[in-house]
Amino acid sequence: MESLPQSVLFCCDHNACRSPMAEGIMKKFYGMSTYVQSAGVESDLEIDGFAIAVCDEIGVELSRHQSRSFDEMQRRGDDLSSFDLVVALSPASQSRALQLTRFFHLTVEYWPILDPTGLGETRDAKLAAYRQARDQIITRLKGKWGAPTERS
Repeated sequence: MESLPQSVLFCCDHNACRSPMAEGIMKKFYGMSTYVQSAGVESDLEIDGFAIAVCDEIGVELSRHQSRSFDEMQRRGDDLSSFDLVVALSPASQSRALQLTRFFHLTVEYWPILDPTGLGETRDAKLAAYRQARDQIITRLKGKWGAPTERS
């Protein structure tokens, strides 16, 4: 197990599903000892309702999440170089993160998390896909930083 970094940025394509789930779950599991944010290559979508639903099942609140892009982060003064670790959850976000951080000594990791958007025909099938993505994130978090340190 690695020790928790001081700051982590999770990123995906739209900051509407996978990266907000990872941000919320990490905050719940490891508390405020690590500064955690998320961003997307684009911020053209609202937080995904199915992501809200499957995270609510485990006590993670996402309904107030505001999607934001890398460009919006930079405009607001959130410099990528201030993060210890960037975790990309999609190939496009990995590419963008590597491009933006090429001048910094910054670790960018790629976690291939299922993109559940567009999967499943029925509500139950869609929820199953989102739970699968959520559970992949949980497995990755526990594998890297160990069991949750915060009480549920």
